[in-house]
Amino acid sequence: MNPEASQTPEPIDERLAEKQEENNAVENPENPSVESVVEIAASSSSEDYTTSEPLISNAEVVNSTELTENSNGEFVAQLEAENVALGSEIGSGNQSLYAEAEQRVAELQNAEVALKEEIAKLQASYESLKAQVSETQTSLGRLVQESLLQLEQRKQTLQISVEQLERRQERIRNEMRTTFAGTSQDLAIRVQGFKDYLTGSLQDLASAAEQLQLTPSVVEREKPPVKEAKPVESQPGIPQFAQQQFQDTTKQIRRLIDQYRNKPDYYGPPWQLRRTFEPIHAERVSNWFFTQGGRGGLRTMGSRLQNILIASSAISILHKLYGDRVRTLVLANTPERLGEWRRGLQDCLGIGRPDFGPDRGVVLFEASDALAQKADRLTKANQLPLIIIDDSEEQISLSLLQFPLWLAFAPDPKTVRNYDDDF
Repeated sequence: MNPEASQTPEPIDERLAEKQEENNAVENPENPSVESVVEIAASSSSEDYTTSEPLISNAEVVNSTELTENSNGEFVAQLEAENVALGSEIGSGNQSLYAEAEQRVAELQNAEVALKEEIAKLQASYESLKAQVSETQTSLGRLVQESLLQLEQRKQTLQISVEQLERRQERIRNEMRTTFAGTSQDLAIRVQGFKDYLTGSLQDLASAAEQLQLTPSVVEREKPPVKEAKPVESQPGIPQFAQQQFQDTTKQIRRLIDQYRNKPDYYGPPWQLRRTFEPIHAERVSNWFFTQGGRGGLRTMGSRLQNILIASSAISILHKLYGDRVRTLVLANTPERLGEWRRGLQDCLGIGRPDFGPDRGVVLFEASDALAQKADRLTKANQLPLIIIDDSEEQISLSLLQFPLWLAFAPDPKTVRNYDDDF
Protein backbone atom coordinates (compact mmCIF):
# COMPACT_ATOMS: atom_id res chain seq x y z
CA MET A 1 0.00 0.00 0.00
CA ASN A 2 1.19 3.45 -0.79
CA PRO A 3 2.42 5.24 2.29
CA GLU A 4 0.91 8.45 1.12
CA ALA A 5 -2.47 6.78 0.92
CA SER A 6 -2.20 5.63 4.53
CA GLN A 7 -1.59 9.13 5.75
CA THR A 8 -4.55 10.73 4.03
CA PRO A 9 -7.35 9.73 6.54
CA GLU A 10 -5.71 11.55 9.47
CA PRO A 11 -7.19 14.96 8.70
CA ILE A 12 -10.61 13.33 8.28
CA ASP A 13 -10.39 11.79 11.75
CA GLU A 14 -9.32 15.09 13.26
CA ARG A 15 -12.24 16.87 11.61
CA LEU A 16 -14.65 14.22 12.90
CA ALA A 17 -13.25 14.62 16.42
CA GLU A 18 -13.67 18.39 16.22
CA LYS A 19 -17.23 17.97 14.96
CA GLN A 20 -17.95 15.57 17.82
CA GLU A 21 -16.59 18.06 20.39
CA GLU A 22 -18.68 20.82 18.82
CA ASN A 23 -21.79 18.65 18.99
CA ASN A 24 -21.08 17.80 22.65
CA ALA A 25 -20.49 21.49 23.49
CA VAL A 26 -23.90 22.54 22.10
CA GLU A 27 -26.65 22.45 24.82
CA ASN A 28 -29.34 20.37 23.18
CA PRO A 29 -31.71 18.22 25.28
CA GLU A 30 -32.23 15.78 22.32
CA ASN A 31 -29.31 13.41 21.38
CA PRO A 32 -28.40 13.28 17.58
CA SER A 33 -29.10 10.07 15.77
CA VAL A 34 -26.46 7.84 14.19
CA GLU A 35 -27.65 8.57 10.64
CA SER A 36 -27.15 12.32 11.04
CA VAL A 37 -23.65 11.76 12.38
CA VAL A 38 -22.81 9.55 9.39
CA GLU A 39 -24.14 12.14 6.99
CA ILE A 40 -22.07 14.85 8.66
CA ALA A 41 -18.98 12.66 8.48
CA ALA A 42 -19.58 11.86 4.81
CA SER A 43 -20.07 15.48 3.88
CA SER A 44 -16.97 16.48 5.75
CA SER A 45 -14.96 13.74 4.07
CA SER A 46 -16.21 14.78 0.67
CA GLU A 47 -15.23 18.33 1.38
CA ASP A 48 -11.80 17.18 2.44
CA TYR A 49 -11.43 15.14 -0.64
CA THR A 50 -12.34 18.01 -2.87
CA THR A 51 -9.79 20.23 -1.23
CA SER A 52 -7.02 17.65 -1.45
CA GLU A 53 -4.87 17.11 -4.40
CA PRO A 54 -6.81 16.06 -7.53
CA LEU A 55 -4.10 13.85 -8.73
CA ILE A 56 -4.89 10.91 -6.33
CA SER A 57 -5.30 7.61 -8.04
CA ASN A 58 -8.31 5.33 -7.92
CA ALA A 59 -6.54 2.70 -5.88
CA GLU A 60 -5.72 5.21 -3.25
CA VAL A 61 -9.31 6.35 -3.24
CA VAL A 62 -10.51 2.80 -2.72
CA ASN A 63 -8.14 2.26 0.15
CA SER A 64 -9.07 5.49 1.80
CA THR A 65 -12.75 4.66 1.42
CA GLU A 66 -12.29 1.37 3.22
CA LEU A 67 -10.41 3.02 6.03
CA THR A 68 -13.07 5.63 6.28
CA GLU A 69 -15.81 3.03 6.55
CA ASN A 70 -13.93 1.23 9.28
CA SER A 71 -13.38 4.42 11.25
CA ASN A 72 -17.03 5.39 10.74
CA GLY A 73 -18.19 2.05 12.16
CA GLU A 74 -16.09 2.54 15.26
CA PHE A 75 -17.31 6.09 15.62
CA VAL A 76 -20.93 4.98 15.27
CA ALA A 77 -20.45 2.36 17.98
CA GLN A 78 -18.83 4.92 20.23
CA LEU A 79 -21.68 7.35 19.64
CA GLU A 80 -24.27 4.68 20.43
CA ALA A 81 -22.48 3.91 23.70
CA GLU A 82 -22.39 7.58 24.61
CA ASN A 83 -26.06 7.91 23.66
CA VAL A 84 -26.96 5.04 25.99
CA ALA A 85 -24.91 6.64 28.78
CA LEU A 86 -26.59 10.01 28.23
CA GLY A 87 -30.04 8.35 28.23
CA SER A 88 -29.28 6.61 31.51
CA GLU A 89 -28.03 9.87 33.03
CA ILE A 90 -31.14 11.70 31.82
CA GLY A 91 -33.36 8.91 33.26
CA SER A 92 -31.58 9.00 36.60
CA GLY A 93 -31.91 12.83 36.66
CA ASN A 94 -35.61 12.59 35.89
CA GLN A 95 -36.05 9.98 38.59
CA SER A 96 -34.29 12.22 41.15
CA LEU A 97 -36.52 15.13 40.12
CA TYR A 98 -39.58 12.92 40.42
CA ALA A 99 -38.41 11.76 43.85
CA GLU A 100 -37.82 15.34 45.02
CA ALA A 101 -41.22 16.39 43.68
CA GLU A 102 -42.91 13.47 45.42
CA GLN A 103 -41.05 14.28 48.64
CA ARG A 104 -42.14 17.92 48.38
CA VAL A 105 -45.72 16.89 47.72
CA ALA A 106 -45.58 14.57 50.73
CA GLU A 107 -44.21 17.39 52.88
CA LEU A 108 -46.96 19.73 51.69
CA GLN A 109 -49.58 17.08 52.40
CA ASN A 110 -48.15 16.58 55.89
CA ALA A 111 -48.18 20.35 56.44
CA GLU A 112 -51.78 20.44 55.22
CA VAL A 113 -52.75 17.68 57.66
CA ALA A 114 -50.95 19.50 60.51
CA LEU A 115 -52.69 22.77 59.63
CA LYS A 116 -56.06 21.04 59.51
CA GLU A 117 -55.40 19.47 62.92
CA GLU A 118 -54.33 22.85 64.33
CA ILE A 119 -57.44 24.49 62.85
CA ALA A 120 -59.59 21.76 64.42
CA LYS A 121 -57.88 22.32 67.78
CA LEU A 122 -58.38 26.08 67.50
CA GLN A 123 -62.04 25.57 66.63
CA ALA A 124 -62.47 23.24 69.60
CA SER A 125 -60.71 25.77 71.85
CA TYR A 126 -62.94 28.52 70.48
CA GLU A 127 -66.06 26.48 71.15
CA SER A 128 -64.82 25.70 74.67
CA LEU A 129 -64.04 29.35 75.38
CA LYS A 130 -67.40 30.34 73.94
CA ALA A 131 -69.14 27.84 76.23
CA GLN A 132 -67.13 29.10 79.21
CA VAL A 133 -68.01 32.71 78.42
CA SER A 134 -71.66 31.78 78.11
CA GLU A 135 -71.55 29.88 81.40
CA THR A 136 -69.73 32.78 83.09
CA GLN A 137 -72.32 35.24 81.84
CA THR A 138 -75.09 32.98 83.09
CA SER A 139 -73.39 32.64 86.49
CA LEU A 140 -72.86 36.39 86.72
CA GLY A 141 -76.48 37.03 85.84
CA ARG A 142 -77.65 34.55 88.45
CA LEU A 143 -75.27 36.04 91.04
CA VAL A 144 -76.51 39.55 90.29
CA GLN A 145 -80.11 38.40 90.61
CA GLU A 146 -79.41 36.68 93.93
CA SER A 147 -77.54 39.73 95.23
CA LEU A 148 -80.38 42.01 94.19
CA LEU A 149 -82.86 39.69 95.89
CA GLN A 150 -80.81 39.69 99.10
CA LEU A 151 -80.48 43.47 99.01
CA GLU A 152 -84.21 43.79 98.45
CA GLN A 153 -84.89 41.52 101.43
CA ARG A 154 -82.50 43.53 103.60
CA LYS A 155 -84.14 46.72 102.43
CA GLN A 156 -87.56 45.39 103.39
CA THR A 157 -86.21 44.24 106.77
CA LEU A 158 -84.67 47.65 107.42
CA GLN A 159 -87.87 49.38 106.39
CA ILE A 160 -89.82 47.22 108.83
CA SER A 161 -87.29 48.00 111.58
CA VAL A 162 -87.47 51.72 110.80
CA GLU A 163 -91.26 51.61 110.91
CA GLN A 164 -91.16 49.80 114.26
CA LEU A 165 -88.71 52.36 115.65
CA GLU A 166 -90.85 55.22 114.36
CA ARG A 167 -93.93 53.73 116.00
CA ARG A 168 -92.01 53.24 119.20
CA GLN A 169 -90.72 56.81 119.05
CA GLU A 170 -94.22 58.13 118.52
CA ARG A 171 -95.53 56.01 121.39
CA ILE A 172 -92.80 57.29 123.71
CA ARG A 173 -93.50 60.88 122.70
CA ASN A 174 -97.20 60.44 123.38
CA GLU A 175 -96.36 58.83 126.69
CA MET A 176 -94.03 61.66 127.64
CA ARG A 177 -96.68 64.22 126.74
CA THR A 178 -99.15 62.51 129.05
CA THR A 179 -96.79 61.64 131.95
CA PHE A 180 -94.25 63.23 134.22
CA ALA A 181 -91.54 63.66 131.58
CA GLY A 182 -93.73 65.81 129.40
CA THR A 183 -96.30 68.39 130.40
CA SER A 184 -95.73 68.05 134.14
CA GLN A 185 -92.02 68.71 133.81
CA ASP A 186 -92.53 71.79 131.64
CA LEU A 187 -95.13 73.19 134.00
CA ALA A 188 -92.98 72.46 137.03
CA ILE A 189 -90.01 74.28 135.53
CA ARG A 190 -92.14 77.32 134.74
CA VAL A 191 -93.75 77.43 138.18
CA GLN A 192 -90.59 76.66 140.14
CA GLY A 193 -89.47 80.29 140.25
CA PHE A 194 -92.85 81.45 141.46
CA LYS A 195 -92.83 78.74 144.15
CA ASP A 196 -89.45 79.90 145.40
CA TYR A 197 -90.74 83.47 145.57
CA LEU A 198 -93.83 82.42 147.51
CA THR A 199 -91.77 80.31 149.90
CA GLY A 200 -89.44 83.18 150.68
CA SER A 201 -92.36 85.57 151.16
CA LEU A 202 -94.17 83.20 153.53
CA GLN A 203 -91.02 82.66 155.56
CA ASP A 204 -90.56 86.42 155.92
CA LEU A 205 -94.22 86.78 156.89
CA ALA A 206 -93.94 84.01 159.50
CA SER A 207 -90.85 85.53 161.08
CA ALA A 208 -92.54 88.94 161.24
CA ALA A 209 -95.67 87.42 162.84
CA GLU A 210 -93.57 85.68 165.50
CA GLN A 211 -92.11 89.01 166.54
CA LEU A 212 -95.58 90.45 167.22
CA GLN A 213 -96.87 89.97 170.83
CA LEU A 214 -100.62 89.80 170.37
CA THR A 215 -101.41 87.73 173.52
CA PRO A 216 -99.81 87.64 176.94
CA SER A 217 -97.35 84.90 177.53
CA VAL A 218 -98.63 81.88 179.46
CA VAL A 219 -96.36 80.11 181.89
CA GLU A 220 -96.57 76.42 181.24
CA ARG A 221 -96.55 73.94 184.08
CA GLU A 222 -93.55 71.74 184.27
CA LYS A 223 -94.20 68.19 183.23
CA PRO A 224 -92.76 65.32 185.18
CA PRO A 225 -89.87 63.61 183.43
CA VAL A 226 -90.82 60.49 181.52
CA LYS A 227 -88.43 57.62 181.29
CA GLU A 228 -87.77 56.74 177.73
CA ALA A 229 -87.96 53.09 176.78
CA LYS A 230 -84.84 51.73 175.21
CA PRO A 231 -85.44 50.51 171.68
CA VAL A 232 -84.81 46.91 170.90
CA GLU A 233 -81.40 46.54 169.30
CA SER A 234 -81.48 45.14 165.81
CA GLN A 235 -78.80 43.83 163.58
CA PRO A 236 -76.56 46.76 162.57
CA GLY A 237 -76.42 47.75 158.97
CA ILE A 238 -79.87 46.37 158.00
CA PRO A 239 -82.56 49.06 157.54
CA GLN A 240 -85.87 48.55 159.37
CA PHE A 241 -88.20 51.21 158.00
CA ALA A 242 -91.45 49.70 159.29
CA GLN A 243 -90.52 49.61 162.99
CA GLN A 244 -91.89 52.40 165.13
CA GLN A 245 -88.65 53.05 166.99
CA PHE A 246 -86.91 54.39 163.86
CA GLN A 247 -88.79 57.67 163.93
CA ASP A 248 -85.84 59.79 162.80
CA THR A 249 -85.28 57.70 159.69
CA THR A 250 -89.01 57.74 158.93
CA LYS A 251 -89.17 61.52 159.22
CA GLN A 252 -86.15 61.93 156.97
CA ILE A 253 -87.69 59.65 154.34
CA ARG A 254 -90.99 61.53 154.43
CA ARG A 255 -89.18 64.84 154.20
CA LEU A 256 -87.26 63.67 151.14
CA ILE A 257 -90.46 62.40 149.49
CA ASP A 258 -92.17 65.73 150.13
CA GLN A 259 -89.13 67.55 148.76
CA TYR A 260 -89.18 65.49 145.57
CA ARG A 261 -92.89 66.13 145.15
CA ASN A 262 -93.05 69.83 146.05
CA LYS A 263 -89.55 71.16 145.27
CA PRO A 264 -88.02 69.16 142.44
CA ASP A 265 -84.42 70.06 141.67
CA TYR A 266 -83.73 69.45 138.00
CA TYR A 267 -80.05 70.39 138.27
CA GLY A 268 -79.15 68.74 141.56
CA PRO A 269 -76.07 66.64 142.30
CA PRO A 270 -75.74 63.04 141.09
CA TRP A 271 -77.87 60.37 142.80
CA GLN A 272 -80.55 62.95 143.57
CA LEU A 273 -83.92 62.73 141.84
CA ARG A 274 -84.14 65.26 139.00
CA ARG A 275 -87.65 64.65 137.74
CA THR A 276 -91.16 65.70 138.66
CA PHE A 277 -92.62 63.50 141.39
CA GLU A 278 -96.39 63.09 141.29
CA PRO A 279 -98.56 62.18 144.33
CA ILE A 280 -99.20 58.71 142.95
CA HIS A 281 -95.46 58.10 142.76
CA ALA A 282 -94.99 59.36 146.31
CA GLU A 283 -97.74 57.02 147.50
CA ARG A 284 -96.08 53.99 145.92
CA VAL A 285 -92.67 54.85 147.37
CA SER A 286 -94.13 55.48 150.85
CA ASN A 287 -95.96 52.16 150.71
CA TRP A 288 -92.76 50.35 149.79
CA PHE A 289 -90.74 52.00 152.57
CA PHE A 290 -93.19 52.04 155.48
CA THR A 291 -95.70 49.26 154.76
CA GLN A 292 -93.46 46.69 153.12
CA GLY A 293 -90.30 47.69 154.95
CA GLY A 294 -88.21 48.01 151.79
CA ARG A 295 -88.90 44.40 150.77
CA GLY A 296 -91.86 43.88 148.46
CA GLY A 297 -93.51 44.29 145.12
CA LEU A 298 -95.43 47.19 143.61
CA ARG A 299 -97.94 47.06 140.82
CA THR A 300 -96.51 48.47 137.64
CA MET A 301 -97.43 51.98 136.56
CA GLY A 302 -98.14 50.76 133.05
CA SER A 303 -94.92 52.20 131.68
CA ARG A 304 -91.31 51.26 132.25
CA LEU A 305 -90.37 54.95 132.39
CA GLN A 306 -92.65 55.53 135.36
CA ASN A 307 -91.39 52.36 137.06
CA ILE A 308 -87.86 53.72 136.59
CA LEU A 309 -88.98 57.00 138.19
CA ILE A 310 -90.26 55.20 141.33
CA ALA A 311 -87.10 53.08 141.54
CA SER A 312 -84.95 56.22 141.07
CA SER A 313 -86.69 57.95 143.99
CA ALA A 314 -86.03 54.92 146.23
CA ILE A 315 -82.37 54.83 145.12
CA SER A 316 -82.01 58.56 145.79
CA ILE A 317 -83.49 58.26 149.30
CA LEU A 318 -81.25 55.29 150.18
CA HIS A 319 -78.18 57.18 148.93
CA LYS A 320 -79.15 60.06 151.20
CA LEU A 321 -79.40 57.66 154.15
CA TYR A 322 -76.51 55.24 153.54
CA GLY A 323 -74.28 56.93 150.97
CA ASP A 324 -71.99 54.83 148.79
CA ARG A 325 -72.86 51.62 150.65
CA VAL A 326 -75.94 51.30 148.46
CA ARG A 327 -75.41 49.18 145.34
CA THR A 328 -78.32 48.93 142.90
CA LEU A 329 -78.75 45.59 141.11
CA VAL A 330 -81.27 45.66 138.21
CA LEU A 331 -82.74 42.43 136.80
CA ALA A 332 -84.37 42.30 133.33
CA ASN A 333 -84.55 39.43 130.86
CA THR A 334 -83.35 41.21 127.68
CA PRO A 335 -80.52 43.61 126.83
CA GLU A 336 -83.03 46.07 125.35
CA ARG A 337 -84.89 46.40 128.63
CA LEU A 338 -81.63 46.73 130.53
CA GLY A 339 -80.71 49.51 128.10
CA GLU A 340 -83.97 51.29 128.95
CA TRP A 341 -83.18 50.98 132.65
CA ARG A 342 -79.69 52.37 132.13
CA ARG A 343 -80.91 55.37 130.13
CA GLY A 344 -83.80 55.99 132.53
CA LEU A 345 -81.58 55.91 135.63
CA GLN A 346 -79.08 58.23 133.96
CA ASP A 347 -81.88 60.66 133.16
CA CYS A 348 -83.61 60.55 136.56
CA LEU A 349 -80.51 60.49 138.82
CA GLY A 350 -78.03 62.54 136.77
CA ILE A 351 -75.44 59.74 136.63
CA GLY A 352 -73.29 58.65 133.69
CA ARG A 353 -71.83 55.53 132.15
CA PRO A 354 -68.91 55.36 134.63
CA ASP A 355 -71.50 54.73 137.38
CA PHE A 356 -72.52 51.44 135.70
CA GLY A 357 -70.33 48.39 136.14
CA PRO A 358 -69.53 45.39 138.35
CA ASP A 359 -67.85 47.54 141.00
CA ARG A 360 -69.94 50.68 140.47
CA GLY A 361 -73.17 52.03 141.88
CA VAL A 362 -75.47 50.26 139.39
CA VAL A 363 -75.06 46.73 138.01
CA LEU A 364 -77.34 45.26 135.30
CA PHE A 365 -78.19 41.54 135.17
CA GLU A 366 -80.13 39.23 132.85
CA ALA A 367 -80.00 36.15 135.13
CA SER A 368 -81.22 35.99 138.72
CA ASP A 369 -78.53 33.52 139.81
CA ALA A 370 -75.70 35.87 138.93
CA LEU A 371 -77.53 38.71 140.66
CA ALA A 372 -77.97 36.62 143.84
CA GLN A 373 -74.26 35.77 143.89
CA LYS A 374 -73.33 39.44 143.47
CA ALA A 375 -75.74 40.50 146.23
CA ASP A 376 -74.30 37.87 148.57
CA ARG A 377 -70.75 39.13 147.96
CA LEU A 378 -71.85 42.72 148.57
CA THR A 379 -73.56 41.75 151.84
CA LYS A 380 -70.41 40.02 153.06
CA ALA A 381 -68.42 43.15 152.15
CA ASN A 382 -70.74 45.25 154.42
CA GLN A 383 -72.44 46.81 151.39
CA LEU A 384 -76.19 47.35 151.01
CA PRO A 385 -77.55 45.74 147.80
CA LEU A 386 -80.85 47.08 146.44
CA ILE A 387 -82.43 44.56 144.05
CA ILE A 388 -84.83 45.97 141.42
CA ILE A 389 -86.83 43.49 139.34
CA ASP A 390 -88.44 44.54 136.05
CA ASP A 391 -92.12 43.77 135.48
CA SER A 392 -91.23 41.57 132.49
CA GLU A 393 -89.85 38.87 134.80
CA GLU A 394 -92.46 36.13 134.99
CA GLN A 395 -90.67 34.14 137.71
CA ILE A 396 -88.50 35.30 140.61
CA SER A 397 -85.83 33.16 142.21
CA LEU A 398 -86.40 32.59 145.93
CA SER A 399 -82.74 33.29 146.55
CA LEU A 400 -83.42 36.99 145.92
CA LEU A 401 -85.90 37.20 148.81
CA GLN A 402 -83.23 36.66 151.47
CA PHE A 403 -81.72 40.12 151.04
CA PRO A 404 -82.94 43.12 153.07
CA LEU A 405 -83.83 45.45 150.15
CA TRP A 406 -85.64 44.39 147.00
CA LEU A 407 -88.26 46.08 144.85
CA ALA A 408 -90.23 44.09 142.28
CA PHE A 409 -92.67 45.58 139.77
CA ALA A 410 -95.61 43.23 139.22
CA PRO A 411 -97.58 43.43 135.95
CA ASP A 412 -101.21 44.45 136.20
CA PRO A 413 -103.37 41.32 135.69
CA LYS A 414 -106.13 43.43 134.13
CA THR A 415 -103.81 44.87 131.50
CA VAL A 416 -102.15 42.62 128.95
CA ARG A 417 -98.88 44.12 127.77
CA ASN A 418 -96.52 42.79 125.21
CA TYR A 419 -93.09 44.34 125.51
CA ASP A 420 -91.85 42.50 122.45
CA ASP A 421 -93.81 44.94 120.27
CA ASP A 422 -91.46 47.69 121.42
CA PHE A 423 -88.43 46.06 119.82
